[in-house]
Amino acid sequence: MSGGIEFLTKSICIDLISFPKGEHLRLCPQDYTCCSSQMEETLALQSERDFIKAIEENSQFLLTTFTQRHRRFDEFFRELIELSEKSMNQMFTKTYGRLFTQNAHVFQELFVELRRYYSGGSVSLSEVLSDFWSRLVERVFSLVNPQYQFSEDYLECVSKHAEQLQPFGDVPRRLRVQVSRAFIAARALSQGLATGRDIVNKATKLTADSECVRGLMRQWYCPLCRGMPSLRPCHSLCLNVMKGCLANQGDLDTEWNNFIDALYQVSEKLEGPFNMELAADSISVKVSEAIMHMQENSVSISTKVFQGCGSPRPAPGRSKRSPKESGGNRRPFRTYSPEEKPTTAAGTNLDRLVTELKERLRPMRGFWVSLPHTICNDEKMAADVTNEDRCWNGQTRGRYLPDVTGDGLVSQINNPEVEVDIARPDVRTRQLIMELRVVTNKLRHAQSGQDMDFMDSEEGSGSAGGDQGERYNDDWPGYGPYSPPYNKPPRSPASNPAKPPRVRERNGSKWNKNNSHGRIQSATSQLSFSLVPLLSLPFMVTVATMWR
Repeated sequence: MSGGIEFLTKSICIDLISFPKGEHLRLCPQDYTCCSSQMEETLALQSERDFIKAIEENSQFLLTTFTQRHRRFDEFFRELIELSEKSMNQMFTKTYGRLFTQNAHVFQELFVELRRYYSGGSVSLSEVLSDFWSRLVERVFSLVNPQYQFSEDYLECVSKHAEQLQPFGDVPRRLRVQVSRAFIAARALSQGLATGRDIVNKATKLTADSECVRGLMRQWYCPLCRGMPSLRPCHSLCLNVMKGCLANQGDLDTEWNNFIDALYQVSEKLEGPFNMELAADSISVKVSEAIMHMQENSVSISTKVFQGCGSPRPAPGRSKRSPKESGGNRRPFRTYSPEEKPTTAAGTNLDRLVTELKERLRPMRGFWVSLPHTICNDEKMAADVTNEDRCWNGQTRGRYLPDVTGDGLVSQINNPEVEVDIARPDVRTRQLIMELRVVTNKLRHAQSGQDMDFMDSEEGSGSAGGDQGERYNDDWPGYGPYSPPYNKPPRSPASNPAKPPRVRERNGSKWNKNNSHGRIQSATSQLSFSLVPLLSLPFMVTVATMWR
């Protein structure tokens, strides 16, 4: 409470007997008093300021934690992406030389899209990675067959059937699973921390209504008007006043606890199977592994392509040779040695960040229902709970008899100190509850590697939970089955534009198109999505077997 107001009242309230009865008072008991109507009004305004200050001081821990943790995680995740791209550029330039620099835009676009996704853009990770592999297979196929000249149509035929050919082996699927789960969890955590910060800001920016101010004045400053400036309100009186004034905030409790639990569990995923450091480090390593796989199997892959897409035109000045014969003159692809692998963000460690966050999240559970107790446990705000007979009970010195009410709006129906209209829930509080539910739902889905924004379009993919049960030893060394130890009683639309489609049309029509490069001419070019005569079925089966 304000020391200046207390001193002023002390200096005035010297002899209560010399003052008339307080019939002019609106808030304090109408008994002998040393407060005029104007002073009562001034003290009422001061009690509201003291209340707002107490709320701000006791919620500062929440605001500081969410603000600082969001900034640190956001900087760390962005740095990981930056270092991953930098490491890939350095190592691929050293390994492949001009072959890489001439095709660097393929890799640059991958990281542009990864950054856009993490920043909240409307980006599908599965589509980003699929597009990357489609572009890469076209480039690598040309490089492992330098004796041929390929048109764009021919390369489109190659990439269109990459899923059947699997030129990169199982690497694209494994990278998709690892990168998707890590990026989904990282973005969900970052957005969750930012949402927590915003919700605390909104929930604590409140104004006390007239009934709340009446209760605050009666408990804190009416003793001064009665000439007892050192008398503190009884602990139970303080609780009833605070629960009445914070009735709507108390209703945040259930969703708030769910939100804190979900943040905790996602953070544990990030230091375990969804490790963002390992995922960022693995991108260049797995891409190199994929290129190596395609080179080692270039003969069989090229043979299947030539069968399915037709015989390509020999490059000018080159004799037509098999991929195996021409391979000896090319610079070999290779994977990286351990010392060449990407480094993590300098001076920062994900495990340490997660540990610090979890330590701060634990005491946040139940914050809103414990806030009245936190305020009333302050010796400047209320008497100690053991001092029941020597405290202000709202009328005079003595024990406070009414029971303490429950938490939340509905429980205030019988609050003896603050009259609360339980039939009119606070609109802003209801909005905050909905915000908590939305962000909690996103966090819970992120724990399974699911991105809610793309669940319909990516059902069954790495981003939509189809691979959430998969685990790879090379991805997460040292981690066993996940069992969270913290089981408590679970994007805003970005301004970034949607990713533009590829320039070339990918409708599959080129597969059946006759061209000057000797592409296979067959009856399949006459097939459509209309009813197909049964006589065509044997031929379709024959063509399909070429890709196996």
